[in-house]
Amino acid sequence: MRHALLVCAVVAGAAPLTACQPSQEAPAPPPVRPVLTTLAQPTDSVIFGPFAGTVEPRYQSQLGFQIGGRVVARDVTVGDVVKKGQRLAALDPIVSRFDLSRAEAELSDAKAQAENATATEARTRRLMEGGNVTQAQLDAAVARRDTAQARLAQAGASLQKARDQIGYTELRADFDGVVTQRLAEIGQVVSPGQGIVTLARPETREAVVDIPETPAGAMPKDGLFTVVLQSAPEITARGRVREVAPFAEAGTRTRRVRLTLEEPGPAFRLGATITVALERRIERRFVLPATALLDADGRRSVWIVPAADKRGEENAAVQEALQGDEPGDRHVERRDVTLDGDGPDGNGRIAVRTGLKPGERVVVAGAHSLRDGQTVRLADDRN
Repeated sequence: MRHALLVCAVVAGAAPLTACQPSQEAPAPPPVRPVLTTLAQPTDSVIFGPFAGTVEPRYQSQLGFQIGGRVVARDVTVGDVVKKGQRLAALDPIVSRFDLSRAEAELSDAKAQAENATATEARTRRLMEGGNVTQAQLDAAVARRDTAQARLAQAGASLQKARDQIGYTELRADFDGVVTQRLAEIGQVVSPGQGIVTLARPETREAVVDIPETPAGAMPKDGLFTVVLQSAPEITARGRVREVAPFAEAGTRTRRVRLTLEEPGPAFRLGATITVALERRIERRFVLPATALLDADGRRSVWIVPAADKRGEENAAVQEALQGDEPGDRHVERRDVTLDGDGPDGNGRIAVRTGLKPGERVVVAGAHSLRDGQTVRLADDRN
């Protein structure tokens, strides 16, 4: 009997010790992730751009001499305003003058030969009428006259060409314009057609911008763009798309876009740096960075970070302590949304039609690394 009581006492004494032994360790909670967020605010407009560019002429010509030679004069430089007919540059005229003198001498000789052949033909014809020469002799005189007349015409054409060549030694402006490039220097020997200066028409100006390939494909073609002068942002003009390069540049992967400026002021000089943007009116939507979109499992959704517990800050702090969270931590919720279009626009943004409310906080970075209910901590937001 005493032995049985001893066994019971030992068992009873061991029971509390067993209850006090540490249980198996619970799995560590997932790490708290800091997230970047933004507040969802509806808007009825979206801006395409801005993109930087320059003012360039729509029409410009590279002018050169029609003959070759050595440049002896260059009368203009970049930025000069010139009038139609004004001399821009000149070649050494010595060779052309020699050609002109030779052509004049050849014309005088041809003229004398033609006069002599004409007189001989007339005399032979009179002798033929008197029966003093044969028909063959008359035919030969007529042939010599025709040959001399042809040589005279050829000499006249050569003289005209030589005179034109003298004129070609001077390069003159074909229209009123502005010199935008200087391509040759004094003393340089140039060939026919080689560019000497580039002349632009200033009355028709364009805004030229290089836009990355993806935004360029989504660019509205019929909008009226706002063009801002970077040196004076208060000065603006309007521009319409005239031309979009069909292919992107291999090195930069950008496409060149040309916009015709409508009634630009004098401040929009050729070469001025400008910024181009287009504001479009849309139905009231929530515009967010495309990085906020989670497109997985056949769902389009975003992560919402709820506000603090509505029961008050004290209750929220108690709940966070019970869950092992720090004050300020939140638990993300996945929310399905409906978008306008098939996805992000050319500027890397999405327009949310349904699924959001004004003022809700949306995660805009790291959406693919979160899971529903995960604890997050707000970092600096993008408001």
